[in-house]
Amino acid sequence: MCGIWALFGGPWSPKSSEDVARLTSSAAKVSHRGPDGFRFEHVPDVPNCPCFLGFHRLNIVGGSYWMQPMRLKQYPHIWMIYNGEIYNYKKVQSVYNLPYETDVDGEAIIHLYVKGGVHFAASMLDGVFAFCILDTSKKEVHLGRDTYGIKPLFTSTPSDSLLLCSEAKGLVSLCNGSDINWFLSGHVQTFNILPDGKVSAASAPVRFHSIDSKPKSNDIDLDMNIEFGLSDDVLSNVRRLFEDAVRKRLMSTRRIGCLLSGGLDSSLLAASVSKILGEHPRGYPLQTFSVGMDGSPDIAAARKVSSHIGSEHHEITFTIPQGIAAVRDVIYSLETYDIMSIRPSIAMYFLLKYIRSQTDTAVVFSGEGADELAQGYLYFYKQPSREAGDEESRRLLRDLYMYDVLRADRVSSAHGLEIRVPFLDHLFTSYFLSLPPELRRPINGIEKFLIRKSFDDGIFLPEEILWRTKEGFTDGVSSVEKSWYVILKEHFEQQITDSMMDESPMTFPFNPPTTKESYYYRMVFEEFFPGRAEWTPYIWMPRWVGDVDPAGRALKHYAHGKHDTSRGRQFCLADILGITDDNRV
Repeated sequence: MCGIWALFGGPWSPKSSEDVARLTSSAAKVSHRGPDGFRFEHVPDVPNCPCFLGFHRLNIVGGSYWMQPMRLKQYPHIWMIYNGEIYNYKKVQSVYNLPYETDVDGEAIIHLYVKGGVHFAASMLDGVFAFCILDTSKKEVHLGRDTYGIKPLFTSTPSDSLLLCSEAKGLVSLCNGSDINWFLSGHVQTFNILPDGKVSAASAPVRFHSIDSKPKSNDIDLDMNIEFGLSDDVLSNVRRLFEDAVRKRLMSTRRIGCLLSGGLDSSLLAASVSKILGEHPRGYPLQTFSVGMDGSPDIAAARKVSSHIGSEHHEITFTIPQGIAAVRDVIYSLETYDIMSIRPSIAMYFLLKYIRSQTDTAVVFSGEGADELAQGYLYFYKQPSREAGDEESRRLLRDLYMYDVLRADRVSSAHGLEIRVPFLDHLFTSYFLSLPPELRRPINGIEKFLIRKSFDDGIFLPEEILWRTKEGFTDGVSSVEKSWYVILKEHFEQQITDSMMDESPMTFPFNPPTTKESYYYRMVFEEFFPGRAEWTPYIWMPRWVGDVDPAGRALKHYAHGKHDTSRGRQFCLADILGITDDNRV
């Protein structure tokens, strides 16, 4: 997971112990991202320009060369810090005959930069990354971030300087009223260090990988002809590319586990990890982890999956008072006030805290990205056209780094864990998005039909799991009788007055809260990060269904009976819990 921090230019002098202490204190704000080591260095090679690099290490692979900033003997003028994993580093070394000095995957970034510049380097990488390269010979600083922003990066440019950090909290104390902005995912940017020590952008951020190219529609109604376009090649390609995405992410010498809700995404992931680990044993069983309250359908479903794949399964529970008490810590970790980021993060917070404190697992796989990629949210049933559904899917993927990916990163990093998300592998997503829109929308009343069908061999997963109806995370962790999102809404109804809501547009003119629950979240956020509301550009809401709560059950798509089709079956909560037709409610 690691944490990076840097400062170039500005009024800070390395001769002032007070200023250096202030900078190290700022960098220490993200120490949770790398509990296994910290290094803070002043770079003396740039006249008139203070240059400081900070790095917090989470030990996933090991070896002394893995400490940063990274420098190579053949390029002593290049300093690099990065957070990420480069899965194709050995292939890059072979193809370009690069003279590696270490066994560190990130070394590939430096060699590719030397060979073709920062845009070339980023475009050649298969992995997840946020990096900063300081080239003291050219007096340049280069930044890059992976396609979907799996690895976070914030920047600020106060007083002709450049500051950056993995999380915004590492910059707040130095920036005062200056803007702190997301560095755009899928982009690179170069900054010049001028002779007087000032730092300025050499160009606007430049995209190196786009997800916006759209395939042509075949204009076929798949509800009438469900097999059209679903050739064996398409199905096998989806499955192969997904399993490849999982396989490359097993790069670790630390123990690997899976977050397992019992929904389609996490179940496919856990089954894939279990299968691949079985082919290459590592001397320990796969650990799976589920979280919920009493009566949680997720825990019941996860138990079935664990039994099927033979994992060492852990079930973690939390109470309503515990969940409410965790809200403040969650908001500080997330750096957002978005409802649909905070609600599920509370349960994840307890789950990942348990993994860190009670197990030796350090790398956890999670299913983020599948719903955005494969139109899995229930509101996609209401899409007015295939084109509209395709555009909404791409919009979600473009903005994912500010919502679900943010949630996964912050909650895991708060507990010093590395989270990996194979559904957002750029090779897998590129292929999936290249398919006609009608293959990616809900088919015959079944969301994510294409992914389900690709794994429908009668062996990989139990049928009632493979064809289980989408269950929102805040629904799945709670009981069938009363969802977690209802519990939260009812609690915060008592914390916020009607008069506070009446004044909401004046109190919070940017993204004013519209519910008492959202008002409370915003109030806590402003306490920690006053005046930084723009970090969340909009509040996530479903499309095409009107002004409703974004929680799953509020969308009223939870049928009570099984949905049979000619090629698959949709299973509801009752099927998971073993409720018969005679006692359904």
